[in-house]
Amino acid sequence: MASETSMTAGGPLWQQIADRLRAELAQAQPGHRLPSEARLAARFGVNRHTVRRALAALAGDGLVHARRGSGVTVVAPPADYPIGRRTRFHAAMAATGRVPGRRVLSVETLPGTPEDCAMLDLPEGSAVVRAEGLTLGDGEVIGHFRSVFPELPGLAVELARGEGVTRALAACGIGDYTRAWTRLTAVAADGLLAGHLQLRRGDPVMRSVSLNHDPEGRPLEYGITHFAGHRVTLTVAPD
Repeated sequence: MASETSMTAGGPLWQQIADRLRAELAQAQPGHRLPSEARLAARFGVNRHTVRRALAALAGDGLVHARRGSGVTVVAPPADYPIGRRTRFHAAMAATGRVPGRRVLSVETLPGTPEDCAMLDLPEGSAVVRAEGLTLGDGEVIGHFRSVFPELPGLAVELARGEGVTRALAACGIGDYTRAWTRLTAVAADGLLAGHLQLRRGDPVMRSVSLNHDPEGRPLEYGITHFAGHRVTLTVAPD
C-alpha cells in the first residue's frame, strides 16, 4: 500500500483522500456513518494511518465527528444562534429551518449556592429553582444548560414539562424577560460535559454565562450553557 507521504501532482495522498471524501460528503445527510478505516484504506489502496489523517482533516473542518464506539459520522452545518436582548432558543432554531428541542434532565427546588444567590440578588441560602438539560436542533444535541431562578409558585412544575423557559415563565405570570449580559469563553469539555454533548473529553466547547431580568429589571434567570463548538455559531445581534 502507498504511504501518506507519497506525492503526486495532486499533493499528499491523505489530502487527496480528504478532498475526495469532502466532495462526497456534500451529498450525505447529517448522521450518515462513513465506512470503517479498514474499508476506506482498502478502497484507496493506502494504510489506515493515511486514512486516519484524512479523516482528522475533515473533522478539523467540522464536516465529520468521530466518537468511540460510533465510528465517524457526518455532522450538520452549525446552527446560527443569535444572542440578543430577547433571544428565544426555539424561535432562533426555527428561523434556521431546524426543529428545536429540549430535554430536561432535572428540576429541583433547593437552597441556592452563594454564587446563585449573589447573581439573583437574593439573601444567602434562599430557595431557588435549578433546571438542567440539553438543547437540541433536529434531534442533535447542541448544548447543555443549567439555569437558576428565584423560587416562584409553580415554576418547577412548568419547567419540568420541557416546553421551554418562555412558556414556563408565562404560566407563572411573567410574560417577558430580557438579557442583561452574556459572557462567552472557550473551554475544554471535562468527562461529564463530554458525555452530555456527545464529544470527546478535551474537545472545545463554548461557555455562555448570562443573566436575564424581568420587566421590572429584577434578576430572573442566571444561566450557564455549554455549546458543542462545531454545532453552533453564536452571533451577537442587537434586537
